Amino acid sequence: MRAFVLFLLLCFALALPSWAQPVSVELGKSPLPINQYFTVSIKLQDQQLKDYTPFPEIEGFKKSNKYSSTKTIITGGNTTTILTITQNYAALDEGTYELEPFSMKVNGQTVQSSGMEITVLPMQADAPLHSAVPDLIGAETEPATPEEEPEFIDKDDNAFLTVYTNKKEVFVGEGVKVALYFYLAEEDQRLLDFYDFANQITGILRQLKQPNAWEEAFDFTEIVPENVVVQGEPYLRFKLYEAVLYPINQEPLHFPALQLKMIKYKVAKNPSLLAEDRQEGYKTFFSRERTVEVKPLPPHPLRDVVAVGNYRLHESLSKKRVPVNKSFSYLFQVEGEGNLAAIMTPSPNVSPGLEFYPPDVRQDVTRRAGRVVGSKSFSYTVLPREPGKYDLGESLQWIYFNPATAAYDTLRPKLQVQVTGVRDSDALVLSRDLGSFYNIIENESNNLVELDLFDEIKRYANIILLVLLLVSGFVFLKK
Repeated sequence: MRAFVLFLLLCFALALPSWAQPVSVELGKSPLPINQYFTVSIKLQDQQLKDYTPFPEIEGFKKSNKYSSTKTIITGGNTTTILTITQNYAALDEGTYELEPFSMKVNGQTVQSSGMEITVLPMQADAPLHSAVPDLIGAETEPATPEEEPEFIDKDDNAFLTVYTNKKEVFVGEGVKVALYFYLAEEDQRLLDFYDFANQITGILRQLKQPNAWEEAFDFTEIVPENVVVQGEPYLRFKLYEAVLYPINQEPLHFPALQLKMIKYKVAKNPSLLAEDRQEGYKTFFSRERTVEVKPLPPHPLRDVVAVGNYRLHESLSKKRVPVNKSFSYLFQVEGEGNLAAIMTPSPNVSPGLEFYPPDVRQDVTRRAGRVVGSKSFSYTVLPREPGKYDLGESLQWIYFNPATAAYDTLRPKLQVQVTGVRDSDALVLSRDLGSFYNIIENESNNLVELDLFDEIKRYANIILLVLLLVSGFVFLKK
């Protein structure tokens, strides 16, 4: 009987990994000033985003930009990843608005929200947002078209396709923003429309991929035009692709000339209410080639392994005064802008008085406004073995390259810990806090399990199948 129960428990355990991971919707705060965004976010745990339905429309609000962030938590060898997609909403006027209950489908799962009441207050004094207008390049070629019916004319359009990079040269490992924009003058909106965009963008993205660079791509499923001003004229800017690339070697980043086929309308020379005033045609837009040069890092013994970016250190101690052989936690958190995935775990120096154990790792990444920022934290468990006062900066340091100053820099802890008492070798192992996994050891059974347990389960399963077969045969012959 015991073996049969174990067999059932084994089958149940094998089925557990197939359960779906959670997906949730989070709403922003209310009340909020009119110059701040209201947000609606979807969160996915341990899942890759495959598809999701559009975010809801809110009466009195206009959809603005969208961004994504990723949190990675490593605890006790277990990794948890939380992906958040956030939609910003800009209020059109002050007042009270109602967000009706809504549902969204994310990766085939339906998530519900009960909605809420949103109160928009007067504007708060704040610095105005400013976005730099990229240097615009473009080349337009118009294929020859056959003569159309005389009542339709081909008007000139003011539109262009361009690949934008915010830097002309970077160091190895330094991030460069890359975006593909399509600009269209506001007065020419009725002249152009997208054609077979889903299939075209697949080929375009394939040409934009760089085999010698790490890519942090910005997620967006809806192309929402932005109102921008170019050389004093109003334009609509369509963002077709956006990412931050980190070159891993000295090969230049080369972006070839791209092409985008659009629907181009001819307009009626003499418009009539009884006839169609536009005639559909096609026009292909081309972007110019763009190259970003990659410079090697200055000579340094660690230049092939150091992270590149603009970082700062945040640190904390669970205790500043601790007895000998009583463990404490130390948090070493690197914050800033750069390729957080390239940050390696800092290796503590061997110290006769402090013993560092492998840390739990947590990574938070936010992709927003063309920047990749976040933090990567390392939570060490430290066991003091000798009494005394210890400067953690002597045991731990982290070297990186700052492209803004074109120099190497080092983050060193400034905290100190006071270890009291007398060394007790016998209590060395017993006193260490090994974590939540080992805290349940007193509640678990210490009965030995036979090595041939699975063979025993298999034997009982065969006996049960044989009995069922005999019973089935007997019933069949009797009838």
